[in-house]
Amino acid sequence: MSDLGKADLDGDGIVTEAEHEIYIEKLRREMEDEDARRDAMRTMSWFSLSGMLLFPFSVVATEYVGLSRASDLLAQMSNIYYVSIAAIVASYFGFSSMKKGEDKK
Repeated sequence: MSDLGKADLDGDGIVTEAEHEIYIEKLRREMEDEDARRDAMRTMSWFSLSGMLLFPFSVVATEYVGLSRASDLLAQMSNIYYVSIAAIVASYFGFSSMKKGEDKK
């Protein structure tokens, strides 16, 4: 289907000014949504990366402050923390890609 057919909302074969404006607005909103999705993915990636990099420093900092029990607990949680963060990011990116693939069909 051509772009003209997509813009013809009532199917009469003529694209009126109102139909053209509605179609342009729809395209603009799709672009804004896609941009917001990319921004959300970028933000999630940076927060996850920051957390993964700062987590070991929190263990060292609690040990330095003298909270040896806290540093032991943080060290024990690290295995679950890294796997959980990786799973959250991977599932978000995976499901977003699946949705994007469905939208193209």
